[in-house]
Amino acid sequence: MKTLTVNLPGREYDILIERGLLSQAGERVRAVLPRARKLAVVTDSNVEPLYGNGLLNSLSAAGFECRLFVVPAGEESKSPSQLSALWESFMDFGLTRTDGVAALGGGVVGDLAGFAAATILRGVAFVQIPTTLLSQVDSSVGGKVAVDLDHGKNLAGAFYQPKLVLMDPDTLDTLPLPVFMDGMAEVVKYGCIWDRDFFDFLAARPSRPELTADIEHILYTCCDIKRQVVAKDELDTGLRMILNFGHTLGHAYELAGHYIEWTHGQAVAAGMGAAAQLGVALGVTPPDVPGKIEDTLASLGLPTVISCSREDYAAAVGLDKKGAGADITLILLDKIGHALPRKLPKAELLQRLEALL
Repeated sequence: MKTLTVNLPGREYDILIERGLLSQAGERVRAVLPRARKLAVVTDSNVEPLYGNGLLNSLSAAGFECRLFVVPAGEESKSPSQLSALWESFMDFGLTRTDGVAALGGGVVGDLAGFAAATILRGVAFVQIPTTLLSQVDSSVGGKVAVDLDHGKNLAGAFYQPKLVLMDPDTLDTLPLPVFMDGMAEVVKYGCIWDRDFFDFLAARPSRPELTADIEHILYTCCDIKRQVVAKDELDTGLRMILNFGHTLGHAYELAGHYIEWTHGQAVAAGMGAAAQLGVALGVTPPDVPGKIEDTLASLGLPTVISCSREDYAAAVGLDKKGAGADITLILLDKIGHALPRKLPKAELLQRLEALL
């Protein structure tokens, strides 16, 4: 088993990575929630038939009274109405402040269940059991939980750290190829912003079988990078912003596709390509970097360019949480393996983005 510890004073927690770990979930969760009597397990309609009963059996064997709460698969479930439904269901279940919530699924389930756990009864214990590549390498670690509003994604949320993150790489075997590669966008991001050797490692493994053969190393490396960043900047006011490389523009592409046409990973992939080009135009990024990033993403079947209107760019920039007044902090690369924040007026960013239209 590979183990990483997220070092946050008073809120430390472990990330456990091992094939077959799902069958050990009961004893692992019991170790961090010794007083809990009930556990509300939130999952979605895709994951429940695959892993729901197995997880409940493991948790029940560890002495938990469990109930499964299944939400429809898809981004639409990350909504205030679904959050409210979970709150009421938790109360019907008789959840108390010494009990807990577990998220079994991808990023939507983790964000929704995490925000529900953070807010019900002013906060109950929370465990992440991510089952997609994107959620395992990114959204399950770091404590960002949220729901979407009509104005955009993740606009109502909190920082709420889990008590434990359990990653079973075997759950990735059931992912369709596009969903697996969707997660690879976030994986490549870590190489871009932090570790050139890791970027080169990924560039040399463009196929799913090659990546799967080294999946524990990939998960460990991504989570190790993220936990180092989160430990230094939990609340996303400084260093943690680099984790959003490709996201400012990626959110514009998601908006342009009405959150249906483009997945999060596809949008981030194109966003990284566009951010690299902007970095060159601003004199920050070496001219050869965009091509290297685009070649790696394209080899994984990810888009490197997505068309976007001026209006969608403006809307996404206006909603970006890295904005402050008339300025926005854009994450750029001064080389592959190192990211830095660059503050510039929103008006200037939008003007420069016109060159990409």
